Amino acid sequence: MITAEYVAAGMQVRDHVVTAPLDWARPDERTIQVFARELCSAEKAGQDLPVLLFLQGGPGGKGPRPVDKSGWIGEALKTHRLLLLDQRGTGRSSRITAASMERFDSAADGAEYLGHFRADSIVSDAEFLRKTVFGGRKWSTLGQSYGGFLTLTYLSQAPEALDACYITGGLPSLTPDALEVYRRTYVRTKGKNLEFYARYGHHVETMAKIADRLAVGDVYLADGDRLTVRRFQSLGIDYGMKPGFERMAWLIDEAFDDSGELSDTFLAQVQARSNYAENPLFAVMQESIFADGASGATAWAAQRELARHPEFAESARPLMMTGEMMYPWMFEEIRLLKPFGAAVNEMARRDDWGPLYDPKMLAENQVPVAAVVYHDDMYVDAPLSLETAAQVGNLQAWVTNEFEHDGISSPSVFPRLVSMVESVGGPLA
Repeated sequence: MITAEYVAAGMQVRDHVVTAPLDWARPDERTIQVFARELCSAEKAGQDLPVLLFLQGGPGGKGPRPVDKSGWIGEALKTHRLLLLDQRGTGRSSRITAASMERFDSAADGAEYLGHFRADSIVSDAEFLRKTVFGGRKWSTLGQSYGGFLTLTYLSQAPEALDACYITGGLPSLTPDALEVYRRTYVRTKGKNLEFYARYGHHVETMAKIADRLAVGDVYLADGDRLTVRRFQSLGIDYGMKPGFERMAWLIDEAFDDSGELSDTFLAQVQARSNYAENPLFAVMQESIFADGASGATAWAAQRELARHPEFAESARPLMMTGEMMYPWMFEEIRLLKPFGAAVNEMARRDDWGPLYDPKMLAENQVPVAAVVYHDDMYVDAPLSLETAAQVGNLQAWVTNEFEHDGISSPSVFPRLVSMVESVGGPLA
């Protein structure tokens, strides 16, 4: 149902909210609210345009809140109505927070609840929206990062809903295995660290000085959390984005005040970048996106693999920043993640996950798919992505090192993917 309709930044906006079962496989009395925002260029508001569903990266990412029609959004609005979905548990879709997790009586109850926030459920929510709000018409999808994972789940569950799919930096392995993912990820993350130091050699000493100060153990953030070396290292997750090196360089450029202590400016920025206030599910669900019945329990794969890489030790120099890895200590040290700790530990032990992808259906896929694979992607392994590209029918892959993982922000990427689909006959009728 439409809950609001208005004009913002030259866009006609409709806010949609539907009530969906928490458990699509076995619906019971538990329900959630699913929110999606529909955008259309104001001058085209009365036109019957095709619909493009945007599948946000993450996991645990809400839809964008655009302030103008720049970048890929502006390109999409030239030809489509754009639907920005808040994936369940995020934004206005029954958002999960530290406070909401405190209502569960046991770790098992919390883990059972969180288990309903994976790709299969998100796709079922999207299908419910398509059928109830958009009259069951076919639509296209644009999947950024984890949104590409969702796309392959969508093509496995309901390909009849789709007329074309576009993927930016998000082709997952069809045989997900968390430990294998991190075996590859640490190697790429080390490479990004070396690239950072090659560009900003004078900050080798700065990083070491920060780590030495934090190792003393008496540095606290404004929310009461103690800032540890490993929490500081976790900021390296930004190294996979185009401006990530620059953001880190400017952050540590003002790390110390005139007295030689870590500055309020530095501490405030570190807190904001590492407290997961905006997206706790990103940390909570991270390893479960690589889990299915065949791969077994994830069992804190990133932590297990870390033991094989002493170069990432807190005492190692030059200090190596970690990447898109989640560790048990985060749910012990970070205030807004602590209430998730027991449930996440339970999820890490779970070995009965259902399958996320249907390899046979994907091999027979007829929906045109265009995917850009970023050759130097720190988060999504390019060789694994290309293995998948070869296993999905009617998929064209564009491999490039021109962009980092956030290449979608360039206004040229989405139009190129559209042209690739047009070159093979365009979206399905």
